[in-house]
Amino acid sequence: MFLSVQGINKKFDDQTVLKDISIDIEKGEMVSILGPSGCGKTTLLKIIAGLEQPTEGKIVINGKDCTKLPPSKRNFGIVFQSYALFPNMTVEQNIMFGLNEQKELDKKERKARCEEVLKMVDMYEHRKKYPSQLSGGQQQRTALARAVAPKPEYLLLDEPLSALDAKVRVKLRAEICRIQKKLGITTIMVTHDQEEALTMADKIVVMRNAMIEQIGTPQEIYNNPKTVFVANFIGTMNIYRKNRNELYGVRPENIGVSREMGGNGTENWAGKVTEVEFRGPVTRIYGQLESNEPICVDISSDAVTKLDLHREDRIFFQIPEAGILKYADDEVC
Repeated sequence: MFLSVQGINKKFDDQTVLKDISIDIEKGEMVSILGPSGCGKTTLLKIIAGLEQPTEGKIVINGKDCTKLPPSKRNFGIVFQSYALFPNMTVEQNIMFGLNEQKELDKKERKARCEEVLKMVDMYEHRKKYPSQLSGGQQQRTALARAVAPKPEYLLLDEPLSALDAKVRVKLRAEICRIQKKLGITTIMVTHDQEEALTMADKIVVMRNAMIEQIGTPQEIYNNPKTVFVANFIGTMNIYRKNRNELYGVRPENIGVSREMGGNGTENWAGKVTEVEFRGPVTRIYGQLESNEPICVDISSDAVTKLDLHREDRIFFQIPEAGILKYADDEVC
């Protein structure tokens, strides 16, 4: 175990912002802390960095209790949402800033390391530019290069892509993953973006209201969400109540539509189409069941064309029994 968060609690006056947080992180893992604004994820990142002290609990790194260690004694790199580049320094000077603190390296070695990370993030040709001359994506690459240049033991990313437009986010997502895997650096990323977490992380920690809701791989979190909150926060889930004490959930892509009833092993719910929303290769069908509950389904656009589906059409929504998740109540599976 490389990094262990053990029973962390944090209070500001009478407000509890973290409650009984425990996470084990392996060497080289990319871990995403995911949750809505105000759930405590950034406070947790600050505690891991030593920028905040917990009210209770420990941070253990490489078997050593580092809870009381100041940030300067913890070997980590950090990238902020705002990039935090020095505006009066060039790209090259920003990266050299951290390297100049490494007295064990001579000037030639520091220069070589700077050039190495500049090329790694595809910023070598822009090394003489100032932050004001860079795009948002280039600024983020520079911030990432500065963070990894001193070869830290672990990397902390605080909403690193939230200030960028959609296309740049997608490209930088892939670049961060490539660099993280190449360096083998343990990385903890805070985000509220489910797509970022699903595509980038080896492990996802879903938080809500100062507590952990679920920890698992992206596949586990998506396919087997333990709570209704996780089910709805990660993707889309149709939640319906069969009786007073039982909730059921089914993903839109696990539901079929037909003008005829399906066979054994399939539940058939009669209803009507209320909206047809084209999304390229997939079309989302919004419907209303005879019980008046809403439902949404994702099917191929070709299938919609073949079925000739329109608003107010009467159809059967078909759910394979294996695709249904059962919840005892609105909290625990």
